[in-house]
Amino acid sequence: MTERQVQLRLGTGALIAALFLTLYAIPAWVSSPSNVGNVILSPLFWPYALAGFTGLTGLGLVFSGMRMAPDGAPLDGPDEDAKAAWMRLAGMAVIMGVTMFLLPRLGMVLTSMLVFAASAFLVRTRHPVTALICAVIIPLVLYAFFAHVAGVAIPQGNYLRLP
Repeated sequence: MTERQVQLRLGTGALIAALFLTLYAIPAWVSSPSNVGNVILSPLFWPYALAGFTGLTGLGLVFSGMRMAPDGAPLDGPDEDAKAAWMRLAGMAVIMGVTMFLLPRLGMVLTSMLVFAASAFLVRTRHPVTALICAVIIPLVLYAFFAHVAGVAIPQGNYLRLP
């Protein structure tokens, strides 16, 4: 399979998923009261936003796949080292278990930082500095938005209280 085929298939899959979410899943399974004053606080806003981002990502993948040469070199096959794959799967299971243990103790923000960084290093990211920066910035920005703009209480831990 060439890189062009991968791009086109992933893009088409993302577009189908976005259409499914927008046309069926969100209207059928997400309920929202009609008297929500702020559109961002509506339970429908973020599912539709994610469906829209998925559709935009799919369009980007399809367009970038269409711009590639049709006779590209085939991609490398999957690694034959099954033991490493099972070890990464076990590592992810451990990270999930530790997440459940740490959430009530450290709070959602600090736990999210640690889990993001641990997951990035588990999959051996090519950009470790960027992963660490994102592991710190993204949970803090989300906390600031939900706690101070949207007025939603974010679970705090026993050891660290954010303003």
